[in-house]
Amino acid sequence: MTPAIFGLAGLTLSADERAFFREADPAGYILFGRNVQDHGQVRALTDELRTIRGRDRLLITIDQEGGRVARMRPPEWPPYPAGALFDALYDIAPASAIEAARVNAEAMGHDLAEAGITCTHAPVLDVRQEGAHDVIGDRALGHEPLRVAALGRAVLDGLARAGIAGTVKHMPGHGRTSTDTHKELPTVIASDAELEIDLAPFRALNTAPMGMTGHLLFTAWDKEHPATQSPYIIEQIIRGRIGFDGLLLTDDLDMEALKGTVPERAAVSLAAGCDIALNCWGRMDDMVGIAERAPTMKPETAVRLERVLSGTRVDGARGNQADLLAKRDALLALAEQRA
Repeated sequence: MTPAIFGLAGLTLSADERAFFREADPAGYILFGRNVQDHGQVRALTDELRTIRGRDRLLITIDQEGGRVARMRPPEWPPYPAGALFDALYDIAPASAIEAARVNAEAMGHDLAEAGITCTHAPVLDVRQEGAHDVIGDRALGHEPLRVAALGRAVLDGLARAGIAGTVKHMPGHGRTSTDTHKELPTVIASDAELEIDLAPFRALNTAPMGMTGHLLFTAWDKEHPATQSPYIIEQIIRGRIGFDGLLLTDDLDMEALKGTVPERAAVSLAAGCDIALNCWGRMDDMVGIAERAPTMKPETAVRLERVLSGTRVDGARGNQADLLAKRDALLALAEQRA
């Protein structure tokens, strides 16, 4: 099995994609807006992905956070708010904010399970810092680590109740970024002591099934390599101080924060200690290059992947989604009433 998650070019699989995926046998797939049209189309696509290697339990992922990061959108699917709305409610009623985050995530999880998707890349555990670039912005669950951890735990719990695996991101913390990592590499000059704030939510949720790195340079830990490609940060900070032993994905390798070709970026990231290379854009040359360069999946990665999949389901049942959304809206209305 290739230790990579690959993207797809369109709404259906091409013959070339199907043949390549059968041979490469990637760990999983990621869907974007270009792959999403309606309920029937998405379910047909995810079902076809499962037939390629006959794996009923398959890692099929998506970036479905809510707010501006949502690939499944109205009117076909319900809208979901960004993390900042739960943060605002927490100012007024912490217990209500935690419950609202949980039921919101569970309702979202029903959408994903019905579509045959097994994982979303949420929650965002980056602690929001004043003056930082808005690439995180309202996606964050707050400025205070314990609040971010409490709301993040509720998101993971809600997703799990719907049979969906969550992904804590972006380790070891993206809240201080000065630039958009899609375009360039940010340098974080905070001290080791200051960065404890960034680590705290991830440490609190270090038993999460899956995590994602961030493409940032932390001068306190490694002056040459961004976190995704830093053996020191992955082993000493993420695996060590955070204590995370889940499946560790790179952030999207197409981002221009990283140097080299996409296959080169994947090879360096895997060698540094990431479990899975995430390649989102479905470009055949890049995917072939990654498959050629990537080592065979490590035994510990296979164990972590199985742990992720063991809690997922794709039976298509939407459960009590309407009740969950109504409860969420009633709780969030508390913040509007106090505003």
